[in-house]
Amino acid sequence: MVSIPVSDPRSPGYVVADGAGFDGVVRISNGTTYGTGSLLWTGLHLVTAAHVVSGLDPATLTVHFTIAGRVESVAVDSVFINPGYASPSANADVAVLRLRQPAPTTAERYTLHRDPDELGRTLRIVGYGAAATGAAGVSATATPATRRAAENRVDALTDVINGHDELGVNWEVRDGTQFLTDFDDGTSAHDAGGSLLSLPDLGLGAGEGLTSPGDSGGPAFIDGRIAGIASYTFRLARDGVSSDVDATGNSSFGELASFQRVSAFAPWIDATIQESLPQAPTTPTEVVTRLPEGTSGLSLAYFLVQLAPAGSEAASVDYRTVDGTATAGQDYLAVSGRLVLRPGQTRAVIPVEIKGDGESEGDETFFLEISNPVGGGFAGGQTVLSAQRTIIDDDGGSGGGSAAFADTARRLLAAAPLSDLSGPGSPSLGTSKKKGGLLAALSSLHTQT
Repeated sequence: MVSIPVSDPRSPGYVVADGAGFDGVVRISNGTTYGTGSLLWTGLHLVTAAHVVSGLDPATLTVHFTIAGRVESVAVDSVFINPGYASPSANADVAVLRLRQPAPTTAERYTLHRDPDELGRTLRIVGYGAAATGAAGVSATATPATRRAAENRVDALTDVINGHDELGVNWEVRDGTQFLTDFDDGTSAHDAGGSLLSLPDLGLGAGEGLTSPGDSGGPAFIDGRIAGIASYTFRLARDGVSSDVDATGNSSFGELASFQRVSAFAPWIDATIQESLPQAPTTPTEVVTRLPEGTSGLSLAYFLVQLAPAGSEAASVDYRTVDGTATAGQDYLAVSGRLVLRPGQTRAVIPVEIKGDGESEGDETFFLEISNPVGGGFAGGQTVLSAQRTIIDDDGGSGGGSAAFADTARRLLAAAPLSDLSGPGSPSLGTSKKKGGLLAALSSLHTQT
């Protein structure tokens, strides 16, 4: 329950309604303590703060989704702590969790804000923290964990506080890895950045919110993508004078919050997910392009992207699913985002969740398109490459798929070449038979039960 800028800490205006786009923001609990986390695009992974789960047995952890007025709980299978995590400094305070089974279908899956352009941007902060207000801080009255949201603005990178011993700063923030927000109320007296860090900015004025205890690990969104992971709040003072409205660190006006900067940790998050996806293919020979639908639940279709040889710089492509005869939301869950291959990385997979049902409807197809290559181009001047997956009807339908559609769809040509194909890699595109160039091996499909 994010600390909010009104007098009633339980104000319904800040409660996040089910179905409002934040059903993928979850409560993570071991039965005694809890924090907040966010469901990622695989439907199997979440991101949270390392300190929420560090030292805990994964078997004791449960993730609680609040959807359509009910709570659905899923057990945690594995916990991955960033190897750079340091407590109590809270550097690299990032963890990835893998669930024992796919998340509820209707819970939103989120992608990462990968660009280091957060300064000055407005954040949407969501969490299950304690009831709190800017004027009074954390409420002394215990309340049920409630998902709330508020806005704030990124004021600076948190490493701006380094070396300010006179402000009571006794920890060192690794450069470029965290950003901070201060809790403004529209007055310069409670502008922590302006009064103590020479960064005068009233931000969103009296409309801002801040994280409170229990929000740790929760997301700060920019344009619907996870840009920050709530890590800690703090107050600053010089010679006994503080911007804080009271003398206590309690998420009140004049305090600050630091978030782990997702753009700095995206490579580690990506690598952790890639290494922990179950039954993911690593070579084209492991590619499966036809997937049994099943009668219920979710399974994973994998698209394999290959780059050969490895480049000395990062390379990336944008991707999105496209309906064939299968319909997004009904037969599979649509995905879109950016796939980044780190320097030296030669392959990665893009998972797409398939929905099982008991309806007899025949074989159905959908596609994954990749485009906008960075670090090179596609062979033959292509601007878009595509691969098909077939969902096999195993409910007694006529089958047969849509071969003609599969053979003719998605052959999109470039108006002009994207590169001279002299980049560091030479790609292949599995099922669409486009070979050569840089970046692009789309093939592979495996199941996850």
